[in-house]
Amino acid sequence: MHIPDAFIPIGQAIVYWVVALIFIALALRWARTDLNEDKIPLVAVLAAGIFALQAFNLPIAMGTSGHLVGGALCAIVLGSPYAAVFILTLVLIIQGFIFGDGGITVMGANIINMGVISGFVGFYSYQGLKGAIGSPYAAAGIAAWLACVIAALAASVELFIAGTFPLVPGLIAMGTYHAAIGIIEGAITGIALYLIMTVRPDILEMPTEAVSS
Repeated sequence: MHIPDAFIPIGQAIVYWVVALIFIALALRWARTDLNEDKIPLVAVLAAGIFALQAFNLPIAMGTSGHLVGGALCAIVLGSPYAAVFILTLVLIIQGFIFGDGGITVMGANIINMGVISGFVGFYSYQGLKGAIGSPYAAAGIAAWLACVIAALAASVELFIAGTFPLVPGLIAMGTYHAAIGIIEGAITGIALYLIMTVRPDILEMPTEAVSS
C-alpha cells in the first residue's frame, strides 16, 4: 500500500501533504492533551509492532504492494482515530526516510491512507459495531478488516486520479489482496484487544465493563 515516489504528480502530492499536515497537527494536539506517561510505552509497542508487520509486503500488479496496516488497532486501543494518525505518521517517516519504503513526496498520501482513513474507519466502525454485535473483540476484528480494505481502495483511487492505475483493475487488485490481508489484520486486532483487556484494561480508553463481554 506504500505509494512510491513518481506514482503521483507533484501537484497532487502537495494537495495530499496539505491534508495530511492538517491531520498531523490534530494528532499532535491529541498527543499533548491525551497521551500520558502510562500510554507512552503502549504507543512505542504499537509503533514497533506495526513497523514489523508492515515489513512483510506482498507484491501487487502495477507496482505497489499489499500489507497489514494497523491503524484500526491504534485507534481502538488508544481511544481516538488521531492516535492512528500519530503512530502511523511516525512509522511512515522512519520507513520512508531510513528504509526507502514509500516515497517522500507522496508520503502525505500514504499518511492519509494508512493513518487517517484506516484510523477513522477503524475507530468509528468499531464504535458502531460493538453495540450491535455485543463482542468488542469481534467488532474490533471486523472494523480492522474494513479499515484495511477501504484504505487500500482509497490508494487505488488516488493512483487512478494520478494516471498511474486504471480504475477498475486497480480497485480489483488492491481490494482483492487487502480483503485477504484484512482477515489476518482483523484476527490480530481482535486478539490483541482481548489480551490487553485481559491483562491491562486500565490503559484502554473504553469502559472496563467491556472486559467481561
